[in-house]
Amino acid sequence: MILNCAIIDDEPLAAELLASYARKTPELNLVGTFESAVTAMKVIREEAVDLLFLDIQMPEISGLEFANLLPKRTRIVFTTAFDRYAIEGYKANAIDYLLKPISYENFLFAVNKAIEWFQVVDKQQLLSRDRFIYVKSEYKLLRIKFDDILYVEGLKDYIKVYITGGKPIMSLMNMKKLEDYLPQPQFLRVHRSFIVNMAKVEMIDRGRIVIDNAYIPVSESYKEKVQGFIDGHTLQ
Repeated sequence: MILNCAIIDDEPLAAELLASYARKTPELNLVGTFESAVTAMKVIREEAVDLLFLDIQMPEISGLEFANLLPKRTRIVFTTAFDRYAIEGYKANAIDYLLKPISYENFLFAVNKAIEWFQVVDKQQLLSRDRFIYVKSEYKLLRIKFDDILYVEGLKDYIKVYITGGKPIMSLMNMKKLEDYLPQPQFLRVHRSFIVNMAKVEMIDRGRIVIDNAYIPVSESYKEKVQGFIDGHTLQ
């Protein structure tokens, strides 16, 4: 995967250092280096910049303010000499927050985080379009339609997928990985050990989800998200 990247920094030496890092990183295509956010905006929109290395303290408009104007797909790595902006940076959904002087090791770590993010998002979009996955089970690859899944149970290093009109399917897989790829909000994590297809929920009985005569607990940490889904589908 190759990401289009750009750099915005009003310090020429800092900008050139990052540019040199980008040029020697095979996964990056540097489309521009800019002294201000204002001069960068047109290029960022036209060139579909995936990853932006963005200084925070700049003239005209700060990096934190500029982050709110970017296309949704553009990911940000904040670059700054001050750690006091870290919380604001992560609130802006930054991929990473790098303190100057920035080493190539830290730069590359941020790039790899961005690549992982784009790989997950691209796969999510593919799966949401095709509406099925393949899972390994007993030396076979089994095709499972999303609409056939009732719920998923986590059993240590395995998952157990309960499907409509068939036997549960066991597969060696991490629950978090599966959760990342199942389309939301149709599939919600309701417990450390359970992911539920909310379209298959038959009843809520005293805080428990009922699907196909199975009673699935909702843990405290997931109650708010589950309740929000239920409220959105409840006629008052």
